[in-house]
Amino acid sequence: MAESLVEIRDLVKEFPVKGGVLHRQVGTVKAVDGINLDIAHGETVGLVGESGCGKTTLGRLLVRLLDPTSGTIHFDGTDITNLDGKALKPFRRRMQIIFQDPYSSLDPRTQVGDSIAEGLKLHGVGDKDERHERVQRMLELVGIRSSHTGRYPHEFSGGQRQRIGIARALIVEPDLVVADEPVSALDVSVQAQVLNLLKELQGELNLTLLFIAHNLAVVEHISDRVGVMYLGRMVEITDQASLYRAPAHPYTKALLSAIPIPDPGRKRERVVLQGDVPSPLNPPSGCTFHPRCPVAIEGTCDVDAPVQRHVPGDVEHETSCHLLDPEVVEAPA
Repeated sequence: MAESLVEIRDLVKEFPVKGGVLHRQVGTVKAVDGINLDIAHGETVGLVGESGCGKTTLGRLLVRLLDPTSGTIHFDGTDITNLDGKALKPFRRRMQIIFQDPYSSLDPRTQVGDSIAEGLKLHGVGDKDERHERVQRMLELVGIRSSHTGRYPHEFSGGQRQRIGIARALIVEPDLVVADEPVSALDVSVQAQVLNLLKELQGELNLTLLFIAHNLAVVEHISDRVGVMYLGRMVEITDQASLYRAPAHPYTKALLSAIPIPDPGRKRERVVLQGDVPSPLNPPSGCTFHPRCPVAIEGTCDVDAPVQRHVPGDVEHETSCHLLDPEVVEAPA
């Protein structure tokens, strides 16, 4: 595996919950709960899970749009966990984010050329003419006519707006891009175009990607490795082929069973989970997935939180499940 660009260790993000007439703190939501993740130079890591599992929060922590509660984030060998202001500014240029909604992420009153050039201006790159030339080149690179720099966001379709959002993220030549569900708001036909564009740009610009999505079928076509999150925790992570061929965690198996097969003659055994995702304000004890897990072990899964361990026979495949613990599986009934 290539040298890591990003190293995340024991990352935690808690949000206070306030209530009552006086708006006092009545609880804490642990949106990210002890995440460990490495991302290599030039790699694409997909991050999937149901809404509210913490994947967007993790992405925003990584690019320091949010401050972590505890844990560490190393970027290219430097601990950026507690950097701010001038100390963080050089890393801001090297880490960019593509937002989910192409309609709200662009200022409707600003011409798209100015929106894209804003990062260059902020980091003091080039003069006005040089910035204009770079914006035109970037627009052409993402499939938008360079002559459209003077247009406003409402003059573009959803897919074109997302291409503009990609151009805005890439104009400062970052090393890492966090793509936060960049195709979920688009039609299926347009999704494929944007995904193909991202893959092409990654090859041309040597980008490292954290691709966040709730759709496993989308992640399959762009990722080198895939991590699965549930209620703030990473429950499984491995290379793309292993995850889709032989998932180890019951939650991952359930997610994969819901992907439609584009073949009327083939059937896939459907794993239907019972109940809803528990409230992060009051998560279950032990393994947070145990209330919905079809193979939960009473007295173990509801008591002890599983640790991340290697799947037997695959050192690159890790999952958090008691069924992979020999002491649990081989224990007498």
